[in-house]
Amino acid sequence: MLFVIIFSGVLLALFVLRLVFFRGPIAEHVSEPPEGILDMHCHTAGIGAGGSEAWTSDELRKSWKFGLYLKVFGSNEEEVNEKGDQILMEVIASSVRDSDHVDGAVILAMDAPYTDDGEIDKGSGEVCVPNRFVGEKVKLYPELHFGSSVHPNRSDALEELIWSKENGAVLVKWLPNIQNIDPSNERYVPYYQKLVDLDIPLLTHVGDEDSFSKTNNALGDPQLLKLPLENGVRVIAAHVASSGKSQGQDNVERLLEMMEDFPNLVADLSTITQTNRRKYLKTVLNDQRLIGRLMYGTDYPLTNTPLVTSWQYPLNLTLRQMWELSKTRNSWDRDVKLKAALGVRSEVFKMSKEYLGVT
Repeated sequence: MLFVIIFSGVLLALFVLRLVFFRGPIAEHVSEPPEGILDMHCHTAGIGAGGSEAWTSDELRKSWKFGLYLKVFGSNEEEVNEKGDQILMEVIASSVRDSDHVDGAVILAMDAPYTDDGEIDKGSGEVCVPNRFVGEKVKLYPELHFGSSVHPNRSDALEELIWSKENGAVLVKWLPNIQNIDPSNERYVPYYQKLVDLDIPLLTHVGDEDSFSKTNNALGDPQLLKLPLENGVRVIAAHVASSGKSQGQDNVERLLEMMEDFPNLVADLSTITQTNRRKYLKTVLNDQRLIGRLMYGTDYPLTNTPLVTSWQYPLNLTLRQMWELSKTRNSWDRDVKLKAALGVRSEVFKMSKEYLGVT
């Protein structure tokens, strides 16, 4: 009986505190989320099943993370081995078809790390999802679009960019922290010029990387992007650099400082509602420098993890909102509704399609 009384008292105290400190949405621009949204930041994976030529390092395959990653992708190793790596894209396409708000997703390839001599450095890599696999398979699904990944150290990098464009790539994706890419390297200038010639934007991870065990987070410094920006590349800074510090300064602030100098710099808000990044959400949603420069993405499948839950926003959402969001089955609809309820502008949801020219 004493336990029940104490527990009830704690619940009552929490409820009162919530009423006292409730602040409402993080930004004022709350509206119903639109339909026809494009998720421009969506991952797939592979182990080489079905002839995909994708690979995952032995280290990662032996890790507890491997089974968890496949689970949040909506599959398992047995199913992938039986039906091939393509099954993960089938799951994504099916989920997009079921969404009320999202009708398309850009599926990102992931190139392997390469040495300065242009050789594959498989020993330092953890995942590879080849362009040929992603570029060909997305053609089977009207809901999916091709996001290429071309390491600039490849001896055939420029040819691979051309192939990507000819096969429908709407962007090129880098993850410098695990691909060992320093965007400020002057030898990449011809690569940047080719991106400009082909009119392909560069989506690059900025900030720290938390999903892999082998990372060089010094390569996530937003200031390293000045060289491609100075060469006219349209750069999309993933996650608004919402993790880590460089030279003692939050990466998100380092990125925002660059907005005025580089009109060709934009950002996506993928993962920004995750537990480990949410402290930057107020800045991202209210900073005037990001108006018209922010677009919708999820970093799928991370929307399927407990890191993205409405229940972590008791001071910004009503109890009814948190409950209804937690019961929304489709992960894209749940994500869109959460971000809209927190104050993400409607223009953010619309920008991905407009920016990438997806119809």
